[in-house]
Amino acid sequence: MTHSLAPAGPSSAWRRRHFTELSALAVDSIRDDGAAWWLDDAGRPDRTRAAETWITCRMAHVLALGDLLGLPEVGAAAGRAIGGLRDVLGDSEHGGWLTSVGPAAGELDGTKGAYPHAFVVLAGATGTIAGTPGAPALLEDALRTLDERFWEGRHRLHLDTRSRDWLEVDPYRGVNANMHSVEALLAAHDATGDGEWAARAAAIADRVIGWAGANAWRIPEHFDAEWNVQLEYNADRPHDPFKPYGATPGHGLEWARLLLQVDLATGTEGRRTAAAQSLFDRAVEDGWDTERGGFVYTTDWDGRPVEARRFHWVAAEAVAAADALGSVTGEERYAGLAEVWWDWIDRYLLDHEGGSWFHELDTDNRPSGRTWVGKPDVYHAAQAVILPELPLSGSLAGSARTAGPLLALATDPDPHPQGADR
Repeated sequence: MTHSLAPAGPSSAWRRRHFTELSALAVDSIRDDGAAWWLDDAGRPDRTRAAETWITCRMAHVLALGDLLGLPEVGAAAGRAIGGLRDVLGDSEHGGWLTSVGPAAGELDGTKGAYPHAFVVLAGATGTIAGTPGAPALLEDALRTLDERFWEGRHRLHLDTRSRDWLEVDPYRGVNANMHSVEALLAAHDATGDGEWAARAAAIADRVIGWAGANAWRIPEHFDAEWNVQLEYNADRPHDPFKPYGATPGHGLEWARLLLQVDLATGTEGRRTAAAQSLFDRAVEDGWDTERGGFVYTTDWDGRPVEARRFHWVAAEAVAAADALGSVTGEERYAGLAEVWWDWIDRYLLDHEGGSWFHELDTDNRPSGRTWVGKPDVYHAAQAVILPELPLSGSLAGSARTAGPLLALATDPDPHPQGADR
C-alpha cells in the first residue's frame, strides 16, 4: 500500500519505504526461468505478453540496487534475472540478446537493438557492483557486443538496429538508444574502472549537447545512417512509444541528469552544468502543463504539444533531474519545482491502492492505456525515489555502493500519520 505524501513532498522514510515496495514488485515480476513478466494494471504478471529483454534488465538493475542498499531477499531475484538474460533472452545461435521471447513456445523477436543491449550492460554493471552471481560474465559479454556490433567509432555513437544474424544494419540512427548507452557505460565504468567507457559516454553526451544547443535546446531524436538530423521523422506516427515525432521533454530532463553524472565520472565537474540547466529549462517550459499539471509526451519544434498524454517516466525524470541539479548547483528553485511535481505525482500517478505508478494518463490526468498498457516498469520510479538518498555520482550503482545499506528504515512507521492510505 502506497502512502500519501506529506504536503512538503517525500520524506526520507517515505522514499525508502516506497523503493522497498517497488522492489517487491520487481521480485514478483521475475519468472522461475529468470525472464521478467510484463506487469498489468494491478501489478500482476500478464502471461499474454512476451518476455522483453529491456524489462528484464531494468528489473535486474533495480533488484541489484536494492541488494546494495540492504534489502533482504532481492539479491536472489537479481541472480535469477541475470540467469534469465543468459539462458532465456540470450541468442545462443548468433550471440547478443533477442529483443523478446514468447509468449508462445518458439516465438521470438530476433532483431538486435542497441537499446536493449544497453540495458544488458546496465544490468550486468549494477549486478557486478552488487556481487550478483553471473553478472561479471554478463557484463563482459554485453560490453563486447555493444562495442563490436553497435559502436560506430567514426561517429562516436551507437547505431540503432541490426538483423538477428548481424548482417543487415537498419539505416535509422537515434538518440534514445545512445542516451541509455550513456547511463549503461557510466555504470560499466564504475563496475570495471575502465576509463574508456566513461570517455565514450562523454563523447555521446557532447554530440547531443551540440545538436540541442543548435536547436533551441530541443533535442533532435532521429537521424539517417550518416547522422544527419531528420526533424520530420515519424510525423505521421506521433504516438510511437520509442520513436515519436518531435521533441521529447522527458529526454531533455533525463539528459540534464546524465550530463551531471558524466562530469562526475570523468572528473570534469561543472563543464556540462550550463547545458544541463538549458535542457532542463527548455523541457519544463515546453512540457509542463501549468493549468492541469503533468508533462506532455512530445512537442513540435516550436514547443507546442503534439502528444499531450502524460507518461509516468517523464515525471520521474523531472524530479530526478531537479534533485540532481539542486545538489550540484545549490539553487533552491529546483527543490521548489520538485515539490510541485511530487504533489502532482501523489495526486495522479501514484496508485495508492494497487501500488506502483500509473504509466500513462490522459490530458485530464486520468489513467489511460493507449501507448503504455499495464505497469511493466519500476525502473524510472525507483530511481527517482531513491536518488536523493544517495550521493550523486556517475551511476546509481556506484552511489549505492558508497552509501551502503540505507534501507533499515524502510519498514518504519509512517512519520506523517496525517497522510492516510488511499
